[in-house]
Amino acid sequence: MLVIWRYFLYFIIYSFLGWLIEVGCKSIQYKRFVNRGFLLGPICPIYGYGVLFIVLLIGDDTSDILSVFLKSILICSVLEYFTSYFMEKLFKVRWWDYSNNKFNINGRICLETMIPFGLLGTLVVYVIHPLIVRFVNLFSSKFLIIIGIILFIAYFIDNILSFNVMNKIKKEIKKYSGDSTEIIKRKVTNWLEANSFLYRHLKKAYPKFRIIQRLKKK
Repeated sequence: MLVIWRYFLYFIIYSFLGWLIEVGCKSIQYKRFVNRGFLLGPICPIYGYGVLFIVLLIGDDTSDILSVFLKSILICSVLEYFTSYFMEKLFKVRWWDYSNNKFNINGRICLETMIPFGLLGTLVVYVIHPLIVRFVNLFSSKFLIIIGIILFIAYFIDNILSFNVMNKIKKEIKKYSGDSTEIIKRKVTNWLEANSFLYRHLKKAYPKFRIIQRLKKK
């Protein structure tokens, strides 16, 4: 059980570091603070999952840095692609779209993000993860379990709240199924603005979200 809690803490730490990266990049792009991610808390789970997959799948096979770089690209690209795919299928919205970027695959991933992911994954394997492991090992087993339980409860509640919001957005989209995607987006955007922070957060985090299809009326 202690091993599970350790890896959960790794997941939370990397999700938080990923959130910092996203916030930093998007705040520079939009010249204002942007709380990125679907969850309310300061984490982007896709980074946490990505790093865990890299650490677990690559393991101790780190003798060839080029291999680590390429494997990091593959792991992160597959994760980003299928995250985009399933989010789109579940909620009828494409939250990010690389269709205008060169060398993209169905607008879900592109070379412009794949290369940085490879570099970041390589940095994690050789530099960051060993430091994170040493940091986590500084704490007692009892403390790790207690802090792990607290963070898990907070993460669980955040997921429940956030997915409830996403489902309500899906229902709002469905109400305008007879309209064009442009009209639907305008109506949904106005609806998001008129609601609480829970809803406005997503609109601000992903201002270029796109309704991916016109839903048919029942």
